[in-house]
Amino acid sequence: MTVPTRTLVVGAAIFRDGSVLAARRTAPAEAAGRWEFPGGKVEPGESPEDALVREIGEELGCVIEVTGWLSGVALIGDRHELRVACAVLTEGEPTPTEHDLLRWVTADELDDVDWLAPDRPFLPAPGNRRRERMAP
Repeated sequence: MTVPTRTLVVGAAIFRDGSVLAARRTAPAEAAGRWEFPGGKVEPGESPEDALVREIGEELGCVIEVTGWLSGVALIGDRHELRVACAVLTEGEPTPTEHDLLRWVTADELDDVDWLAPDRPFLPAPGNRRRERMAP
């Protein structure tokens, strides 16, 4: 029996002034109204970093620089796995095209956002939020 290969999905934890950018999904129906780190699928032959820069350009109309990767991988159903990178804006201001709302979230507000389950493991633990500055 062959185990299907999972498609890599990359998300960007974009930091600015102690806050991280959250994007609210509009589709599919089961994810609509919930929040995520913006990003998308890595195309064949594309590096995860290049895919993330491309996806953020397409989804938010701005340019980011990937500064590192958070540890761990989260499964998204049977076919996808999510990795999240820390990033900073280098050009432009994020404007939603595939999401209906963007929000800069401080460490104290992370629990106020209804995050999608695969994104939750990449949030700092509640005990670390006050001790560590939320930044890449």
